[in-house]
Amino acid sequence: MDVNKNFLVGVFNDEDVLLTAVSKIRASGVKIHEVYSPFPVHGLDDALGYKRSRLPIAAFLFGMTGTSLALLMQIWMLGYDWPMIIGGKNYASLPPFIPVTFELTVLLAALGMVGTFMIVSDMKPYGWPRQFDVRSTDDKHVMAIDVDVNSAKSRDEITRILRDAGASEVNTKTFE
Repeated sequence: MDVNKNFLVGVFNDEDVLLTAVSKIRASGVKIHEVYSPFPVHGLDDALGYKRSRLPIAAFLFGMTGTSLALLMQIWMLGYDWPMIIGGKNYASLPPFIPVTFELTVLLAALGMVGTFMIVSDMKPYGWPRQFDVRSTDDKHVMAIDVDVNSAKSRDEITRILRDAGASEVNTKTFE
């Protein structure tokens, strides 16, 4: 991610106006950097052209790792390393292993998803997030457009497109 970035920030008052604006702006050839909203807007992911997340695949893989580790650990500990006959059962009987297996599956899936999400989203404990407009956490919807990526169009042209799409205000934001 570049350090110096120039953005045009369109502020929208209504989520319906925002949804139609995303379609209009993308149809005009402007690439949208990101849209920030104080609450989830149904259909925004599709309008922005985002693909379905692969996080469930990672969760499944982490869960299977937890299941495998839990079963391997219990079978090794109770079947080979320290076998004990308890209540006349086999050394490595599957039914008593189910609670521990379930718990380790859920634990590794949850921790793995959190870790994967933080790595993919570039969320570092020492980083500071970019905030395009403080009102995006309260009641406004904010659309950020990277000026450098959209070099084929001028700032004035992108500003006009944003205003025509329904933005109540358009601001310039520079991060250093």
